[in-house]
Amino acid sequence: MAEVLKLNEADFDAAIQSDKPILVDFWAEWCGPCRMIAPVLDQLASEMGDQVTIAKVNVEDNHSLAQRFGISSIPNLKVFKNGVEVDNIVGAVPKVRLQEALQKHI
Repeated sequence: MAEVLKLNEADFDAAIQSDKPILVDFWAEWCGPCRMIAPVLDQLASEMGDQVTIAKVNVEDNHSLAQRFGISSIPNLKVFKNGVEVDNIVGAVPKVRLQEALQKHI
C-alpha cells in the first residue's frame, strides 16, 4: 500500500520532477478542512499509488514553499508532473474531483 509522503523544503523539488503525477496537499494542523480531506488522500494513495504519488506539505513548517506557490487558502492541492504545476484545487473537495484531476495526467 502506497503511503502519503511528507515533503519539506529540502526534498520538494526532487519529488515533483517525476513523470508520474504527484498531488501535493498544502495543509496545516489547525485547519479543519485539511483534517477532513486527510483520509481521502490516504484512500487515493492506496487505490492509485502505482499510478500517482500523494504528498503533503505542512505550510506552518515550510513557509518558503507556501510563499513560492502563493498559498493563501488551505487545503490547497496542486498536481505536478515533470516539475510543472498542471492542476490546482482549493478547498476540501470530494474524492471524485481529486481522482479526475489525477486521471487527466496519468
